[in-house]
Amino acid sequence: MPAVPVPDAVYRQLVGMLFSMKLPIVGMGIVFAGVGSLVAIRMADMVIAALTAAAIVLTIARVFLIDLYGRAVTATTAISEIRRWERRYALGNYAFAILLAGFNIRVMSYHLPLLHLVAVSLVFAFGAGIVSRISVRPVVCVVSLLLATVPTSIGLALHASGETVMALHAELFAVEALLVAMIAALSLNTVAHLYRSTVDHLTTTHDLALLATRDALTGLPNRLLLRDRFNRSISPVAQDSAMLAVHFLDLDGFKAINDMYGHPAGDAVLKDVSQRLTAMVRSSDTVARLGGDEFVVIQDKISHKGEAELLARRIIKRLSAPYDIDGQTMSISVSVGIAMAPEQGVDFEHLASCADAALYRSKKGGKAQLNFCTAEDVAKLASAAA
Repeated sequence: MPAVPVPDAVYRQLVGMLFSMKLPIVGMGIVFAGVGSLVAIRMADMVIAALTAAAIVLTIARVFLIDLYGRAVTATTAISEIRRWERRYALGNYAFAILLAGFNIRVMSYHLPLLHLVAVSLVFAFGAGIVSRISVRPVVCVVSLLLATVPTSIGLALHASGETVMALHAELFAVEALLVAMIAALSLNTVAHLYRSTVDHLTTTHDLALLATRDALTGLPNRLLLRDRFNRSISPVAQDSAMLAVHFLDLDGFKAINDMYGHPAGDAVLKDVSQRLTAMVRSSDTVARLGGDEFVVIQDKISHKGEAELLARRIIKRLSAPYDIDGQTMSISVSVGIAMAPEQGVDFEHLASCADAALYRSKKGGKAQLNFCTAEDVAKLASAAA
């Protein structure tokens, strides 16, 4: 089955789906424990008793793993760590499939058709369950399916070639072995279909979410996602006496680039600006594009205004460096207005208005200037609102 490349966000969802279904694992473990215990007691079979005990311990361990995943994994957990969690889940699934196959092979040593029927029913139930639950991770699903069904089918075939105790004994067991093999083969095709359908659905959903929250040109957050990031960043400000800076940026001389070199060159400059800004800030900060040549930087968890001023001056210096676009050297600068939370409040719209007012004064003062929102700016905003 060819691998289907998926975005990291979709991969997180796919792995998360593995760890979201505890009940089927518990249910299958209970059925195995019940049937295995009954057979072990009635037949005084220590092998089946050992397999059943191992299945019970394994089921408890898998439930514990699911609970641990829910506590340990967040939206910011590294993809490499998510892959490790997937491998842990896979090992648990493989181990259960091997125990089930071992149980079935052992059961085939008895000439009890009803017991054989129960054993085959168990493997069918297991196969149907994993196809419906974990086809979103096809390798894990296929390996688990083969580990359970191939030994069972072989066990049935060997039983068919053994001592004949009733009419059509060999023929019917051979048919049953073939049936298990055919169902397993058909399930592989179902896995491929379910996986591709799920990936297509989640990828489409992911792409639509990006379109709704990202700027189409630069890939930066738009105003919608900016507001969400701000709401996440502002919470520690109220709790930990930290500070947050909202930087409003407006490019100086950008219109001249569009007029002189055309809009494709202007778009290339905007992409370069977004890359430079993203490279300058911490992973916890947010860079967004509001539209045109207007950008916003949310600088969270700072201890004093000097950190905001230092970042603003670095932004001015970095964005004022020349741009090489298709062999043409182009120059712009940037004006910055800064509002501080909680000094000017904790409401996004109010802080945005404050930063915009400070930006207006920077533009009036000339190119490559920065200004902080002042009490006078706040008073003017209050007066205008009244």
